[in-house]
Amino acid sequence: MERRKVVITGLGTINPTGHNVTESWENIRKGVCGIDEITAFDTTEFKVKMAGEVKDFDPTTRLDKKEIRHMARFTQLALCAADEALADSGLIKSTEDTPLYAAPIEGVDATRCGVIISCGLDVIEDNHSKGLARGFEKVSPFFIPMTITNIAAARVAINHGLKGMCTCPVTACAGGSNAIGDAFHRIRDGYEDVMVCGGAESSITPLAIGGFSNMKALSYATDPASASIPFDANRSGFVMGEGAGVLVLESYNHAVARGAKIYGEILGYGANCDAYHITSPAPGGAGGAACMELALADAALEPSDIDYINAHGTSTHMNDACETAAIHQVFGDHANNLAVSSTKSMTGHLLGGAGGVEAVFCVKALADGFIPATLGLTTPDPECDLDYVPNKGRSANISYALSNSLGFGGHNACLIFGKNKA
Repeated sequence: MERRKVVITGLGTINPTGHNVTESWENIRKGVCGIDEITAFDTTEFKVKMAGEVKDFDPTTRLDKKEIRHMARFTQLALCAADEALADSGLIKSTEDTPLYAAPIEGVDATRCGVIISCGLDVIEDNHSKGLARGFEKVSPFFIPMTITNIAAARVAINHGLKGMCTCPVTACAGGSNAIGDAFHRIRDGYEDVMVCGGAESSITPLAIGGFSNMKALSYATDPASASIPFDANRSGFVMGEGAGVLVLESYNHAVARGAKIYGEILGYGANCDAYHITSPAPGGAGGAACMELALADAALEPSDIDYINAHGTSTHMNDACETAAIHQVFGDHANNLAVSSTKSMTGHLLGGAGGVEAVFCVKALADGFIPATLGLTTPDPECDLDYVPNKGRSANISYALSNSLGFGGHNACLIFGKNKA
C-alpha cells in the first residue's frame, strides 16, 4: 500500500496560557506560567491549591448559546479548538448568516473528512450530587450525551458536516497523542483525506482533584512558581490542567490541490503498552523507549535526526526519571545534543488533552525555530541530566521534533513532526 505524505494545515488551542494559538504561543515563548490558585471550587478543605485553569472563558462568545448548557466543559473547549483549527486551515469560514461554530466544511468530499478527539469527564459528580438531592429520575436528560467521551468528536463532526471516521481514544494521558497518531495513519494509508484530531480535558473538579491527591500524585505547593517543576529535585507531583489542542491533518496532495498553507509534516507515530503496572511506568522507562523507537522506525528517521523532544515531563519523580532514562536508551550519545523541555511547567498536565496541546507547541516550535522552556527548574535532579532548556526558551533551527505522552495503564504514544520544507 502506498504511504501518502501527511501535513498539518490547521492549528487550534485553548489552554491555561491562552484562548487561541497566537495568544498561547506568545505566552509560551515568553515563559508565562498559566498555573494559579484553583477558582473552580472551594479548596479550603483540600491539600491541593494549584491548577492550570482556562481563565475568563466565556463560551457564549464562540459557541451556540442554546447548546452550551447541554455541553460539558471539555466539549466546549474541544469545539473552540476545533473551530479555530478548521478556520485556520481554510476549510470553514464564517459569514454574516453562518457563525463559525456552524460553518459547513467547503470544497472537499465530506465523506473523506474525519474526527478523532480524546476527551475526559467533568459532569458526572455534579449530576450524581443532584441525583442524590432530588432523585435520580430527575437527572438531566442530557446527562448521558453530555458525559460520554466521544461526544466532543461527534459534535465537531455534526457542526461541520464531517462524515468520515469519527472516534475517541480513551488512553488516559496518552489519548491526545493517540488521536493524532491514529488520524495520521488513517490519512497516510488512504482512508481519509482530512482529519480533525487532538484532545480536550476539564477535570479540575473536587472528585478528580481529590482522587489524584489521595494517590499522592498532585503537587501540594502553594506557590505557582514551584508547583509544576519537571525534572527539578524539589518537584512534588503534577498540577492538573485543562484545555484543548486540535490539529487539521491532510494528505499532502489534497492540501496542495486546494492551495492550503502547510505548517509542517507529521512523519511518525508509535503506540504500545508497558504491560507492567496500572500507574507506574516500567523500570528504566522501557515501554516509553520502545515507543520512541517505533515512532522513529515509522518515520524512517535515525535518532540523530531528532532535534527537540517535548517531554511528557509531568513533574513526578517516577515519570521524569524514567522518561530521562528512556531518552538515554534510545538516543545514546545524541541524547546530550537534544533539547528536551516540558511545557507542562506552564500549562499543568491536561491528561487526555495534553498530547493535543503539546502537538500544537511542537508544530509552532518547528515553524518558528523556537524551543520552549521548562519553567521552575532551579535544582536539577541527579537522575535527570539532559538539556531541559531551563527557565528560558531559545531560538534554534530545528528540523524534527518528537512528542511523548505516557498514560496510566502503561499506555505510551509518541509523535514525530517535521519542519515544512516546501
